[in-house]
Amino acid sequence: MNEEEKFSIVLFSGTVDKLMAAMTMVAGAAALGKKVTLFLTFGGLIAFRKDAWKTNRRFSADFADYAAPAMELMQAKNVPHWMTVLEQAQEIGDVTVKACGATMDLFDIKQADLEPIVGEVTGVASFIEAAEGGTTLFI
Repeated sequence: MNEEEKFSIVLFSGTVDKLMAAMTMVAGAAALGKKVTLFLTFGGLIAFRKDAWKTNRRFSADFADYAAPAMELMQAKNVPHWMTVLEQAQEIGDVTVKACGATMDLFDIKQADLEPIVGEVTGVASFIEAAEGGTTLFI
């Protein structure tokens, strides 16, 4: 595989606006045939706790004024939930979801506490090595 075909995201935020943006990027990269890795840490990891995505309505401070109207518009326009977008991206392409082991240790989270879409627990060095040579975003 050509190095330019890698696309990685370090998902640090667990707010709905940033989760939507990240999953849209993941889906786009998967549709283009890129090898996609989503590395979950801090708020991004917390968002993947079992069933947390079903009740998460938090928006980032930058977007807080638009949170309620945005949620209403997404519902009215049948915008798929960010978890659905991620699941669809996995169906159409090579998408791997990895949890940061150090963050899991910090917050005393076990892999069994996470949604099954999280395929593995890994360290930062392993993630960086796997992402090397491709495009990496920090969200």
